[in-house]
This record gives sequence, C-alpha cells and structure tokens, in this order.
Amino acid sequence: MLRRFVPPYKKYIVLNVLFNLLTAFLTLFSFALIIPILEMLFGLNTQTYSYMEWGSGKIDAVLTNNFYYYVQCIIERYGQSTALACIAAALVVMTAFKTGCAYLSAFFMIPIRTGVVRDIRNQIYSKIVSLPIGFFSNERKGDVMARMSGDVTEVENSVMSSLDMMFKNPIMIIACLTMMIALSWQLTLFVLVLLPIAGLIMGGVGKRLKRVSLEGQNQWGVMLSNIEETIGGLRIVKAFNAEHKVKNRFEGENEKYRNIVTRMSRRYELAHPMSEFLGTLTIAIVLWFGGTLILGGHSSITAPKFIYYMVIFYSIINPAKDLSKASYAIQRGLASMQRIDKILGADNPIKDPEQPTPLKQMKDGIQCRDVRFRYGDAWVIDGVTLDIKRGQTVALVGQSGSGKTTLADLLPRFYDVQEGSICIDGTDIRQFNIADLRGLMGNVNQEAILFNDSFYNNITFGVENATREQVEEAARIANAYDFIMASEQGFDTNIGDRGCKLSGGQRQRISIARAILKNPPILILDEATSALDTESEHLVQDALEKLMHGRTTLVIAHRLSTIKGADLICVMQDGRIIEQGTHEELIAKQGAYKHLVDMQTF
Repeated sequence: MLRRFVPPYKKYIVLNVLFNLLTAFLTLFSFALIIPILEMLFGLNTQTYSYMEWGSGKIDAVLTNNFYYYVQCIIERYGQSTALACIAAALVVMTAFKTGCAYLSAFFMIPIRTGVVRDIRNQIYSKIVSLPIGFFSNERKGDVMARMSGDVTEVENSVMSSLDMMFKNPIMIIACLTMMIALSWQLTLFVLVLLPIAGLIMGGVGKRLKRVSLEGQNQWGVMLSNIEETIGGLRIVKAFNAEHKVKNRFEGENEKYRNIVTRMSRRYELAHPMSEFLGTLTIAIVLWFGGTLILGGHSSITAPKFIYYMVIFYSIINPAKDLSKASYAIQRGLASMQRIDKILGADNPIKDPEQPTPLKQMKDGIQCRDVRFRYGDAWVIDGVTLDIKRGQTVALVGQSGSGKTTLADLLPRFYDVQEGSICIDGTDIRQFNIADLRGLMGNVNQEAILFNDSFYNNITFGVENATREQVEEAARIANAYDFIMASEQGFDTNIGDRGCKLSGGQRQRISIARAILKNPPILILDEATSALDTESEHLVQDALEKLMHGRTTLVIAHRLSTIKGADLICVMQDGRIIEQGTHEELIAKQGAYKHLVDMQTF
C-alpha cells in the first residue's frame, strides 16, 4: 500500500524521520538528567570531579565527567538547591525542544496524509470516468460512493498508521533499547523475552478485525445504495404508499450494519486496555526482577540508573501500544483497499489502439458488417448489416427491446461489438482513438441527462470556447430560449439536480441545444422528441431537420410521424433488421412497418 501512494511525498518522509530521530535523542538525554538529580537528593555520589580536555578519552566518558564537574561547581558556588533548579530548568528546555521536534515530525506528516487521500480519490474518480458503461450494470452507485468516501478514509488511517509504525515508533523503540542495553544488557535480555509474548497476544485480535471490517464496509455500501435509490425514486415510493416498506428495508439494513460495527468497535477498543494491562504487567515484572538484582547486590547497575532504566523502558510502552493500535487500523485499511482495488483494478476492454488511425472527418459513411453483440447469453444484436452514407438520415424503429438503442451505443464504442465490425470510411472504428471517434458525434438521449449547474454550463458541456451568441442561437433552434430567459437569472439559472426544476419537455430541449451547439457531423437521436408537447415537438423537429441537413443522422424513434422523411428506415425485431426502405416503400410492402404505422394511427 505504501509503495503505491507514498513515493511522491519522499521529501516529507525524510523530514519526518529526521525530526523523529531528534525527538528520540532529546527524549533519552532529557531523561538522563534524572540521574544527577537523584544522586544529589540522596547523596549517593560523593566523587570529586576535575575538568577533562576534549579528546583526552572516550567522548561519552569525557561528556559525563564534564557534566558532573559543572554540576559540582554550581553546588560548591551556589548550593544544592540552585544546582537542582538549574538541572530542572535544563530538563524543561530539553523537553521543549523534544516536543517541538515531535510537532515538526507530525507537521511534515500532514501533507502526506492529505495528499494520499487526494490521490486515491482522484485515481478512483478517473477510473470511474474511464470505465465502460457496462461495468456499472453490475455495480450499485451507492456502493461506488461508499468506496470513495468511507473506504478511502479507512485507507487514510491505515497509511498513517503504517508510516508511524515504520518510522516514528520503531525509531523510538530502537533508541530506547540501545540505551537500555548500554545500561544493563542482562536486564534488557529479560525484557526482550517478555515483549514478544505481549505482542503475540495483541496480534491475535487484529487478524479477526480485517474480516469484520470488510463486512462493515460492504454493508455501508448497501445502505448508501438504498438511500440513493430511495431519493431517486421518491415520487414512486409516495405514489404507491410504499414509505413503510422502504423504511422497514432500510431499518433492517441499518440494524445489520450496527451489529457489524458493534463487533468491530468492541475488538478495536480492546486494543488500548489490553496493551495498557500487558504493558503495566511487563513493567511490574521488570521492576521486581531488576529491584531484586540490585537489592541482592548482583547487578552492575546502580539504583539511580535503574530508575532511569525504568523511565526509558516506560517510554517504549507508548510506542508499543501505538504499534498494536496501528496493526488494527492497518487490518481495517487493507479490507477497505480490497474494495477500492475492485474499481482501480477493473479491466477496461474499450481501449485505444497502440497505433491509431487518424480520424478528423467522415468522407463516405458508416458500414455495419454482420454485427453481433450480447450482454449475457442471448444475442441483443444478431447479424446486423447496414450502410449509412454520408449525409443520410437513417431511422431505427421497432418494439422496445428490439436492439435499437444498443446498436446506436455500439457506434461511439460505449460497448464493443463481439462479432463482425462497424467501420467509418472502411476502417474499423476500433482502429481510431476513442476521443477522435466520439468527437465526430452528438448524442440526444431518450432520458435527458443534465447536471446540477446553470443552463449555460449544461448547454456548453463538452464544448470549448463557445460564445454567448452561439449558446443563445442553439437555445433558439431547440425552442428553449424563451423559457430560459423567463427564469430568474436567465442562462445563469441553476436547473437543480438532474434538471429537477424543469419539466420533461424543457429538459429534453436543453439536451437538444447541447447537441446543436456541438455541431457534429454525426448525430445520434435516441427518442429526442419523445418528451415534448405537440407544439414544441413540431418546432424542434423542424429545427432538427434543418440541423440534420448535410449531416449523417441515426434516429431512434417510436413516434413514426417524426421519421417519415428519413432516407432509410430500418425495422428491427429481436436484434435483426427485418425490413428497410423509405416510408413509402415500407408502406407498400404491407409488412411489419405498415403494422406499426396502423397501430399508431389507431
């Protein structure tokens, strides 16, 4: 996990390690001042010291000797009380430096924490945008949102715990152990036998936490999906008096989540008291063992040094406890990372070719050759062959589920054909860059997909450097200008979530204006006028016919009156084209198209 997200922040890690080292150093030597204080209080050191020149012996011996020499001078000149006050003041100063270094180590950790969270969310969002539409057919939107929120937070905590475990805590533990060995290697050997036993006991709980945490995050995703579906379908919930039903379903899922979190929290909260108890037990055993050695005269360590030893040993307990808590957070973070990796590791079958063919314009047209596609086992598109010449308007008609929208979705490569091919000017569309391919196309869908933004930004969505005049002209052609200008702030009025402040017809006209502004050579109109009233439909249909002039247009329509003037009408049934021709030719055939026309006339 660390190798994936932390490398961009190496300089902060170096600074963090540096200040952690300084913190450990100052911790040890601030505590070392306890020894002369204790010796003065109890009169244990009666030795007379004289000043030693630097370089006249080992540096630690010279440093210790000269420190005691200066303390002795202060006692002789100013008295024991003043010397004690000076040492206490030095202890305060060193502690101030130590806490300052500890703060700076945390200070340089914060950019790593915030940066890692930002990078993970950016990666997930980028992956979501790049994945094909088919990926989300099997995923709940609420669960995807849970992975970007709750799971990323868990990984954040896990990364920070990992960094503390790798840098801060081990530095302090190693520094303290080194000093403990220098003071008494026999006593330290005894300590090193006790600590792993305590660590094994605490590690057992953490292993079970990962499994429970994974269950909790999955359940949280289910709950978010439930909330998202309820808000999106609130009109239906109220219309069918189903409030009680959805409340019961949510309360059941919420209770299940509560039970999982209760189990997880109990195990997590066990970390601190367990480590506290085991740490105190270990200190008590070491205190008894070391005290017995000193009282029996079998130890080379003096009583003041033994107290200093115990202070250092106690300094190990907090980092050790942090390590145990970090292990729990890491287990939870690993469980969340599994869920995040399901998105980050998802394969995107819609890829750009290694050596794409340039595509700036379409010269001849679109050719479908024996195209077959399926979502599951049954073929949705089954052997479609169709030629769409440049500038032609081709309409797809037929019953719902006949494959019209799926065939249109294959053209911009929302899905890839599984057999056969779709070509532009004789070149398979899989040989073009996806951005170049989709740049030639404008889409107006049956369901107007709008964003929680202004009229202006929705119309200019995906179009760079559009002028105000162009936007207004597109709105006029789509018969949207009047109701936009009648709104509170005109083109700057916010239309609400998914355009909830607009009627169905108004939403569709904004969607049409967006396609008109893009001015693409290929238009895909999927029931583009289905949500319009009769007057608006007539005006927009007239505008679309002007827009379609000279452009290649694929129209999906249920209202057959809107496609009477199409150059070619294809009747689809069960994924096949069973009839094709102009309106007059198909009427003369007295076949499936004539049957559809008669039904709508009736």
